[in-house]
Amino acid sequence: MTDVLRVGIVGAGGYTGSELLRLCQGHPRLSVEFVAARDNAGKALGDVLPSVLGVPELAGRLLERFEPEQARNLAGRIDVAFTALPHAASAKVAAALWQQGIQVIDLSADYRLRDAEVYERTYGPHPHPELLETAVYGLVELHRDALRGARLIAAPGCYPTSAILPLAPLLANQLVELEGIIIDAKSGVSGAGRKPLPSTHFSECSEGLRPYKVAGAHRHTPEIEQELGRLAGAPLQVVFTPNLCPMTRGILAVAYARAKPSTTLAQCVEAARQMFGSTLVHVLEEALPDTLWVRGSACAHVAYRIDERTRTVLAMCTLDNLAKGASSQALQALNAARGWDDALGLPRIAMFP
Repeated sequence: MTDVLRVGIVGAGGYTGSELLRLCQGHPRLSVEFVAARDNAGKALGDVLPSVLGVPELAGRLLERFEPEQARNLAGRIDVAFTALPHAASAKVAAALWQQGIQVIDLSADYRLRDAEVYERTYGPHPHPELLETAVYGLVELHRDALRGARLIAAPGCYPTSAILPLAPLLANQLVELEGIIIDAKSGVSGAGRKPLPSTHFSECSEGLRPYKVAGAHRHTPEIEQELGRLAGAPLQVVFTPNLCPMTRGILAVAYARAKPSTTLAQCVEAARQMFGSTLVHVLEEALPDTLWVRGSACAHVAYRIDERTRTVLAMCTLDNLAKGASSQALQALNAARGWDDALGLPRIAMFP
């Protein structure tokens, strides 16, 4: 197959970087030509990520140290770069690469928010606020047209993806009220990243389930409200509660919204089927979502129920936080930007059991 893109991954030593390497290796139109890491620069990739030891062309490659001022050195060496660094640091690297004509898919939160003031309240000053309007939010199911030909793509967060997907058809079709939306989401520990933390130590999380950053304190809340407000055609606020779940991968999000008087379950399901069509989002009817059914896959499962006693719609979603919540989503956005099939090179069958 022709038209092979040369890929660089900045931040290849983390969980999302590892997942990107796995997926890029299986993509027929991508060739990984550059890998960089901050803390592990100079080490062989196979020493940092033993998962690549069976791939000699990757395992022996040295992780390079990369700073924004070196972006010119990559021009002509790679066609597309995935940046998977902490916020602010990723913004600087992504901007430098973009300015050299390299297509960039940023997996941090740096280019997801359109409003610079909202970003500053959430993360602090933005190094390149002038690019916020240039970046395209990389949720293909909602921004396919805008992604075509995009050179700067902001890959959505894992929690926002799990919350936006099931609520999007309801809000776009005015099936629920805008006030009183509650989102309760449970994520695997890998969502916290590879750097060890007391809260992610095995003995402190293996048999526990805990909420964190509640009551509007989680940084993904503005991202969720931005995208849902765009669909609804009006600003809205949500109550978002994240929970740390004792598993490695996966997210289960359950959103609660007040149904409009005439809304039926059949309308909710049909709205979702019409919106998602033949994408990587599958609408369940009889079954309820299970994180095991999407583990390791690029797919998300959504489902709906209505509590008739309270006229509350339960909009549910499961996805793999490292795949559809991060790396496979970034690759799906690249596929859309290039005019390729959504699922090109992506795993559609989950690792089960």
